[in-house]
Amino acid sequence: MKILFSPSEAKYIGGDNKSFNQDSFIFPELFDKRVEIIKLYNDFMQQASNDEKMKILGTKKQDVVDHYSNDIFSREIMNVINRYDGVAYDYLDYSSLAEASQNYIDNNVIIFSNLFGPMLAGDTGLPDYKLKQGEKIGDFAPEHFYKKHFTPVLDKLLKDEPYLDLRAGFYNKFYKPSSPYTTLKFIKDGKVVSHWAKAYRGIVLRELAKNNIQNMDEFMKMQIKDLSVKEIINKKIHTEIVYEIIDAL
Repeated sequence: MKILFSPSEAKYIGGDNKSFNQDSFIFPELFDKRVEIIKLYNDFMQQASNDEKMKILGTKKQDVVDHYSNDIFSREIMNVINRYDGVAYDYLDYSSLAEASQNYIDNNVIIFSNLFGPMLAGDTGLPDYKLKQGEKIGDFAPEHFYKKHFTPVLDKLLKDEPYLDLRAGFYNKFYKPSSPYTTLKFIKDGKVVSHWAKAYRGIVLRELAKNNIQNMDEFMKMQIKDLSVKEIINKKIHTEIVYEIIDAL
């Protein structure tokens, strides 16, 4: 069972003093396409004005601009799942999981990076990077590029097994599912939660991994603390499960 997941703006720094290569990511046959965007970004960061850098990075902090102005190809790398920080990843708490549960995440979770595109959580070569969600690299929109070039391989990977799409809505611009899939919505007091939805996505992913969930029947039988199924909406290939939050975090 595959799970589509969002990245995080926050990243951990550091890693191994190595360079990423064709073997660092899923879909090695499309590695040159990733490099095309990464090189474009790298060149932009070398040549852009300070204001342009602040805009693409989504920051006003000069130390952050300085940090991300160096050569991305020379930065230390680490596994994708270990690179990301932020609310969803805090509640996932990957490092505290048993090895079998970590392996489940490594092999089944596809994270959609604003810069590197779709990656397996266990992919090994992600450097520290920063690109604000929705920002273009000059006139270039990475999401359209990745949707064009990576949709066929994602369709092939996902067509024969159930999958949960736990991404934020923005990442439909990178990939729009074409085979049956399920999304989750979280409501409290009749209102859809937004910020805390990230936390619950992390919690759900953690429970999927701990319980080694392999299909949607197993998922529907799984109990998730403080969540109760309120409604299931079916529309063509899309199933949406609406959860009522019993006790807020």
